[in-house]
Amino acid sequence: MWAVFKKELKRYFLSPIGYVVIGILLLVCSVFFYLTTIQYSSIDLGGLYFYVALYGLIITVPILTMRMFSEERKTGTEQLLLTSPISITKVVLGKFIAALLIVIITELCTFMYFGILCHYGVPKLTTTFATLLGFLLFVMSYISFGMLTSSLTENQIIAGIISIGFFIITWVLPEFNSNLESFSFINMFYKYTQGQIDIGNTVTFLTFTITCLLLTITVMQRRKSVK
Repeated sequence: MWAVFKKELKRYFLSPIGYVVIGILLLVCSVFFYLTTIQYSSIDLGGLYFYVALYGLIITVPILTMRMFSEERKTGTEQLLLTSPISITKVVLGKFIAALLIVIITELCTFMYFGILCHYGVPKLTTTFATLLGFLLFVMSYISFGMLTSSLTENQIIAGIISIGFFIITWVLPEFNSNLESFSFINMFYKYTQGQIDIGNTVTFLTFTITCLLLTITVMQRRKSVK
C-alpha cells in the first residue's frame, strides 16, 4: 500500500496537479478569509471552511481523482497494476490516502489564518475542532466517490464531470424538497462549522466513504478477474 501511496504522491508533485489543487484551495481560503473574517469581524473559521468546501472542493477533488484509474486504463498501465503482487485493496487505499494527504497539507497551511485570528482575538477551539473534523470527513466522502467514478470509465473528463454533478446534486436537493436535506453533504458539514459534532452525520460520512471504497475495490477486482 505504501509503495502505491508514494508513487501517487510523487505523481501529484512531479506534475502540476498537486500544486494546482493546493493553490486553488489556498486562493479560495484567502478570498473567503477576507470576506468572512476581516470584513465581518468574525473570529471563527467555520464560515471560511464552509465556503472552501462549497466552492473549492467542487473543483479540486475531481482534479485529484479523475485520473486515478481512468488514465491508467487509457494508457495501458492498468495491466501492470492489476497483475502486480500488491492487492487491489492496498492499491485503492494507497491512492485514497495520497489524494487525502494533498488536502490535509492544504488544511495545515490554513492554520496561518487561525494564527492571525489568535493575534486579534480568541477563536472558539470547540468550533474550530468540529469544523476541521467535519471538513476532513467531507473531503474523505468526496474523494472516495471521485475514485469510484474514475474506476468506472477510462475517460477522465467524464469521471470529473460525474463527480462535479454529484456534488451539485447533493447541494441543491434540499431546494426541491426539504425532506432531502439529510442527503445533502454540504448541509451536513454546515453543522460542524457551527461547533456541532453530529454522531449521525459522522456515521453517514464514514459509511459513504467506506461504501465507495469497497465498490471501487469490487470494480477493480472484477477487471482483474477478466484479465
